[in-house]
Amino acid sequence: MTELSREILRDWQVRKTKAQKLRFIEFLQSRLPGLRVEEGGWPLCRNLVLGDPESADVVFTAHYDTCARLPFPNFITPKSILIYLLYQLLILLPFFAAAGLLCWGLIRLGVFAPLAFMLGWFAAFALILWVFLFGPANPHTVNDNSSGVVTLCELIAALDESERARCAFVFFDHEESGLFGSATFRAQHKKAMKGRLVVNFDCVSDGDHILIVQNGRAKKRAGAAFAEAFASAGDKQLHLEGPLGAFYPSDQVNFPCAAGVAAMNKAPVLGLYMTRIHTAKDTVCDERNFAFLVEGARRFLRLYRPEN
Repeated sequence: MTELSREILRDWQVRKTKAQKLRFIEFLQSRLPGLRVEEGGWPLCRNLVLGDPESADVVFTAHYDTCARLPFPNFITPKSILIYLLYQLLILLPFFAAAGLLCWGLIRLGVFAPLAFMLGWFAAFALILWVFLFGPANPHTVNDNSSGVVTLCELIAALDESERARCAFVFFDHEESGLFGSATFRAQHKKAMKGRLVVNFDCVSDGDHILIVQNGRAKKRAGAAFAEAFASAGDKQLHLEGPLGAFYPSDQVNFPCAAGVAAMNKAPVLGLYMTRIHTAKDTVCDERNFAFLVEGARRFLRLYRPEN
């Protein structure tokens, strides 16, 4: 890895508050000449852009904001949607139970039942927001998504001048709070993003199974190039999926021609899965994944030719 990537993983894993983000932006601008800030949207997003997305053949992206520390991992099974949904429901059950207990307690104290119901569920909703969004910053964010930031930095360093001329690089803000940064970027570059291919790296350092989820337009235009460029090698196994084969919730879903890239583990029954993110156990960094992705991205650029 480059020294920049090592410094990010060593000193800049927490990028949650406005102040933390602004310090990171200053640091990254000092290391990447030409990196500019594009502001807009609500909540106010500060997306970081290198290159010209209006003329690039490919826009490589990753979100740089980081999450709150949770008492449980954000468990993702992209090819087992039912398991994923059941898990999301399971982690919400304690909040629903707390709302029910509060309603019962308020009614026992003589509070009018409809009002007690409203207060209970309002309290539960506020607690969910605090735990998931506004709680203390997760101190370890190696996979989610320092790994995506590092992948972009490694790719920028590896490309030659002619390759970089075909690319733009965007570090999105406010992914963790609802994909707001990428939505703002698309709105600001609406015409260009109608046909531009977006390749988004999110959680790529923990797992030997590299998942690329393409939407329909990306599969049609770039599916063959993805398959050849990121072909399985050694213990790194490619899983190339179309829109009906897997679901991966990240910034690429905001774009009409896009693919999301993530690293997965694999187990019987569960299939591909991701765990540890959003907790203090998010510390796994397989540097071979960065090399695999950077080499694959360079091959992809040689193979991919956008439609006119």
